[in-house]
Amino acid sequence: MADADAQKFSRLTLTAMVVGSMVGAGIFSLPARFGAATGPFGAIVAWIIAGGGMLMLAFVFQSLAVRKPEIDAGIFAYAKEGFGNYLGFAAAFGFWIGTCLGNTTYFVLIKSTLGAFFPIFGDGNTPQAVIVSSIVLWSFHFMILRGIKEAAFINKVVTVAKILPIFVFIAFMAFAFDYDLFASSFWGGGDYSSAQVFDQVRSTMLVTVFVFIGIEGASVYSRYAKRREDVGWATVMGFVGVLCLLVLVTLLPYGVLERPALAELRQPSMAGALQAVVGDWGLKFVSAGLIVSVLGAFLAWSLLAAEVLYSAAKYGLVPKVFAHENKHQVPSAALWITNILVQLFLIVSIFSQYAFDLSLEMTSALTLIPYTLVAGYALKLVLTRETYHPDGQGWGTDMTWALIATVYTIFMLLSGGLKHLVLACILLAPGTILFVLSRREQKQRLFGAWELALLGVFVAGAAAGVYGLATGMITI
Repeated sequence: MADADAQKFSRLTLTAMVVGSMVGAGIFSLPARFGAATGPFGAIVAWIIAGGGMLMLAFVFQSLAVRKPEIDAGIFAYAKEGFGNYLGFAAAFGFWIGTCLGNTTYFVLIKSTLGAFFPIFGDGNTPQAVIVSSIVLWSFHFMILRGIKEAAFINKVVTVAKILPIFVFIAFMAFAFDYDLFASSFWGGGDYSSAQVFDQVRSTMLVTVFVFIGIEGASVYSRYAKRREDVGWATVMGFVGVLCLLVLVTLLPYGVLERPALAELRQPSMAGALQAVVGDWGLKFVSAGLIVSVLGAFLAWSLLAAEVLYSAAKYGLVPKVFAHENKHQVPSAALWITNILVQLFLIVSIFSQYAFDLSLEMTSALTLIPYTLVAGYALKLVLTRETYHPDGQGWGTDMTWALIATVYTIFMLLSGGLKHLVLACILLAPGTILFVLSRREQKQRLFGAWELALLGVFVAGAAAGVYGLATGMITI
């Protein structure tokens, strides 16, 4: 019993898992990403949309944690419960692949950061960069194998350490803020029109999704929570804190540099923006903070990825071999296959001209699949009134949260563009082999009629994606 209690996570640890998962590579890239896309007004609109939509999703996770306490694997288990085995698998596999791509993004950004000081690393996708990244990858791998609890403790410490440079950045940006400079780029430059602002906002959508990925961190680890209500609390409070940081990091640089200068900053652009205010030490300070932040986020995401694949095996959605735990209660088989896939993505990044941007956008697109299904499940519960008292207490509020979250996630999935959807299908279609193997292990029927139709959509999308890559219509 003592061992079981020792493995339980406190409210603070769960909140650190959320913040640690969300604050990683994305926040350090925001000044240039937004500077290239829009002005302050478009950025404000983008954060209102993204913040509002993701807050509704956070409330959905909070509500589901209370209404469905028996579902203790979070993000994909809700999809399975609401829409069947194959969509449950698609949610788990999409989240897992997206997490692996996200970890690849982290390594590319670390080496791109070091590339400012050591040209041999280039933009993070040179062979030398991949070799060093691989050493770091497997060093973390063997550390995590020593125990989930130890890795979670390190993540909590790193979460505190990596917030410091972000606060320093915000303080100096606020001190140097020039209102006239901010106002001159407020509408994005050029003549203002609603259509122009819409296009500007649309181009930031996948970026905003990427920086919010990790909001499900506490939900995925709900089986470790000391108290079930801590899961929802950690999700909402972690989200609100990170949202404030994201908005400040995005808007303040418009008052320090003109928009074209922001757009041209090398990634991580937070470092270049601070350098413009305080000199070279700012570049070094933020670069060091980024490396700590990204390594911490990589640790959190490695835990998330392994936990999801492990839980999917427990739920019978992937082969049971991935449910194996070592003597430290770490899902070792899931961790091995996760980091092998990250290694393959790192090698492929050598051949991608825009490795960071592509990995970021694909991570967002793939993670939106389970997000959409979670929101859809919450909406289904509301419409069927399952778990609700006959007097309707709480029904209206949950209806609002679930409906907005569902519309938001579908909108974000579509706004990313056809390219990312067909590239996602290239991964989802062959990944279905894992689902087939699992169903055969259990001697269960492979697909229902509508699930077979969905598989056909994935296969058609994959074929279109392969054709687009082969003909040059799609570039990576």
